[in-house]
Amino acid sequence: MRSGTKNRRYSFVIVVSVCFFLWVFVLPVPVYAVGEIVAWRGNDDGQCDVPEPNSGFVAVSAGGWHSLGLKTDGSIVAWGWNEYGQCNIPLPNTGFTAIAAGSCHSLGLKADGSIVAWGEDDYGRCEVPLPNTDFIAIAAGQYHSLGLKVDGSVVGWGYNDCGACDAPLPNTDFIAIAAGACFSLGLKTDGSIVAWGWDYWGQCDVPLPNTDFIAIEAGYDYALGLKANGSIVAWGIPDDVPSPNTDFIAIAAGSYSLGLKADGSIVAWTDYPCIGCNAPLPNTGFTAIATGSGHSLGLKGEHCPYYLTGDFNDDCKVDFRDFAILARAWLSDDGNPNWNPTCDISEPEDSIINWKDIAAFCENWLIDCNTNPYCPACIPK
Repeated sequence: MRSGTKNRRYSFVIVVSVCFFLWVFVLPVPVYAVGEIVAWRGNDDGQCDVPEPNSGFVAVSAGGWHSLGLKTDGSIVAWGWNEYGQCNIPLPNTGFTAIAAGSCHSLGLKADGSIVAWGEDDYGRCEVPLPNTDFIAIAAGQYHSLGLKVDGSVVGWGYNDCGACDAPLPNTDFIAIAAGACFSLGLKTDGSIVAWGWDYWGQCDVPLPNTDFIAIEAGYDYALGLKANGSIVAWGIPDDVPSPNTDFIAIAAGSYSLGLKADGSIVAWTDYPCIGCNAPLPNTGFTAIATGSGHSLGLKGEHCPYYLTGDFNDDCKVDFRDFAILARAWLSDDGNPNWNPTCDISEPEDSIINWKDIAAFCENWLIDCNTNPYCPACIPK
């Protein structure tokens, strides 16, 4: 080992802060890999019937009994249960960069930093507080909604008898949000998680050590956190994460849990016999996941036809998913369990993942060969 745990933690915090600064203040909003959507399990309301053409999707979100997909052109496609209009995207259906599906309502984030909300509006969950500007992330829960501002603060609205809309002070330095059933999660720049709202099942009691988290998800009565080393931590009323609890790059929580592995496969688990929870075969090539009240969505991307330094998951761009892979290998060297030679991208290679690799990685941060194939960094294979 070349560095102790304390130094690793501080180095990781700095890396997260640097990349978050680039993401918010310097570079454009990222998208996921372009591809098709695979849907499975509960389909009573057509929530698994992806509309044609099933192509050109860059993000997915699963709600109570409806589904959302974001297209490369910034439009949203919605399908499934529509009793409250949660599938009726308001016009103009353009310029969206992120989506979030709640139990019976939907949210869309626009490129101008505003949020559009539609569907069931009980408790005001679709009434975005003013000023409706400067948002960079969204989350939709059962009866409430969250928005993350560019200054790192969290705004909540909707049902608040349980305090799910009241982010604890200091309401600063958040980089990600998640909304569950009357509770909320926020990820801080230092890799810690803040939880607030309904805590009957312990879903707001983040296990120690509360450090080195890179992603969060909120289910009905439990929560998930993804660590920089690729392991998943669960609390509330979860089931144990299946072994080996390693190599995860994304998580999803609903009525059951999903974890996306670095090899593109999906792992599903729950605390009850869950028929049909596993992803359909072939369980490969997935780049994003979502799960709702009883159904799941997976985004399948195509192999990237370009060489792009820093694109560790072969989705033709350098974004937070690649950063998650790099973070797991941070400060490791050959012989270390976290060593990943793919991340040794410094010139010349020095058999350790350090600041030289971070520098090379940040040079291509948020370059997307899917949308800008003529970028000099995108070298045809």
